[in-house]
Amino acid sequence: MAACPLTTHVLNTGDGVPAARMALSLHRLDSKLMIWNMLTVGTTNDDGRCPGLVSREAFTPGMYKLRFETGSYWESLGQNSFYPYVEVVFTISDPGQKFHLPLLMSRFSYSTYRGS
Repeated sequence: MAACPLTTHVLNTGDGVPAARMALSLHRLDSKLMIWNMLTVGTTNDDGRCPGLVSREAFTPGMYKLRFETGSYWESLGQNSFYPYVEVVFTISDPGQKFHLPLLMSRFSYSTYRGS
């Protein structure tokens, strides 16, 4: 099986731990209809990672978004948060590359960057 071209790692920086068991979904924009089509759903593992998000064949040039269900994650820990979800929108022009999209979050902030 070919390596997944897109990976993510979610870290709960407020507690200094991986964000385990967070639901997320990957979507691609239909540029003609201007609507988002869901490609896959997943849940982070104990290390805050969600392997197998998308196959290399399904990962074509275009605009994508990863939606992280942050509000539900914090609720599962008995805490509230300011953001009910986080959506990170990004453009892929060369799907042959490897892309890593980490999410660093606390209950009242988040940050992301393009890794490799």
